[in-house]
Amino acid sequence: MQPRTLYPEDRVVLREVGLRDGLQLTSGFPDTAQKLDWMRAEHAAGVRHFELGSFLPAKRFPQFADLRELISAGAALPGAVSSALALNERGVADGLETGVDEIIFVLSATESHSRANTNRSRAEALEMLARIDAARRDRADPPVLTAGIAMAFGCSLEGAVEPAAVLRLAEDCARAGADVVAVADTVGFGGPRQVAQLADGLRAALGPAMPVAMHFHDTRGLGLANCAAALDHGIRVLDGSLGGLGGCPFAPGATGNAVFEDMAFLCETMGFDTGIDVAGLAGARAVLEAALPGETLHGALARAGLPRVLEPA
Repeated sequence: MQPRTLYPEDRVVLREVGLRDGLQLTSGFPDTAQKLDWMRAEHAAGVRHFELGSFLPAKRFPQFADLRELISAGAALPGAVSSALALNERGVADGLETGVDEIIFVLSATESHSRANTNRSRAEALEMLARIDAARRDRADPPVLTAGIAMAFGCSLEGAVEPAAVLRLAEDCARAGADVVAVADTVGFGGPRQVAQLADGLRAALGPAMPVAMHFHDTRGLGLANCAAALDHGIRVLDGSLGGLGGCPFAPGATGNAVFEDMAFLCETMGFDTGIDVAGLAGARAVLEAALPGETLHGALARAGLPRVLEPA
């Protein structure tokens, strides 16, 4: 069976990754009721794409123990799209049983990070991606399969990453069966010029039919600048987390993801329709502040507010 289409070409899609990526390194995490309040508050503001967790052992990763419950709750929200990370075939098998809309399988742009992160080579990861594609197509309504390429703009273990190497890996992922390719600036090495070059290269290499997503961290303060460069060069799917929650174990001391609220405001100022009520995100942020009182949340919009010309009447 053919997978469904989740990413329309005529709209910018902002994916909320806070419920997964945002909870990787927090000292605590919201309980299930608080997560549901978070998701419902963002949904009420127009957010539709939610990365809800990872299919990992609950004993080692208790922050994702309620992933199945979140997927079920998301299915009840009109128009909501759920995605979750899977690092191996066992995780994918679990994901196929849940009815999740999108499974994200992570590969690495560098050999060193691939072995450090998943204990497999890039070639082995591509072989696994092909097996995952075959397994999900046996389903009556298969989930979308996204290949997430980590360290695409630079690697904490190997340093610079050549764009040509990322493009080759992206093409290999497409041949292996991926419906979407997502590239991540995992440790915040990239800048707008590099983003523009890679965005142009990916769109040329993969063609107009394949959605390309980009995932930026604000490690060195360039998260929004990189989002703007991506939008200027045809990227229509971007990741962010409410309050910039998150971090990366390979970039100690770094700030987290691109701030979702600021990213939505950026899109509005650039004339892109996301379907999101930027002012309405304040309610979701209040849920997060109450759920994680010890965590530092980021965001210029939360600090300064909307310009008066954009404030709701």
